[in-house]
Amino acid sequence: MRTYNNNYKPRRQWKERPKEGGLEVIVRDNNLEKALRIFKRKVQKSGLLKEIKMRSFYEKPAEKKQRKKKEAVKRWRKLQKKLEDRW
Repeated sequence: MRTYNNNYKPRRQWKERPKEGGLEVIVRDNNLEKALRIFKRKVQKSGLLKEIKMRSFYEKPAEKKQRKKKEAVKRWRKLQKKLEDRW
């Protein structure tokens, strides 16, 4: 007869990801307006607002594929333009 270990804990099926630090802005000399501008710029650069807006509604897989393709083409054209300006 097989005996079972009562202290056995099953392993998790998913790995815990470490949480990212997030966006942080230091307020200097009580200049809140400047800190807010810096924060807005960081949020814009990180693409956080864009992602939140996209996740607010369901996106069909076909539409998602089309969007990703358009973004890739846009990035490629931007890179080509940048390389052309170099020469």
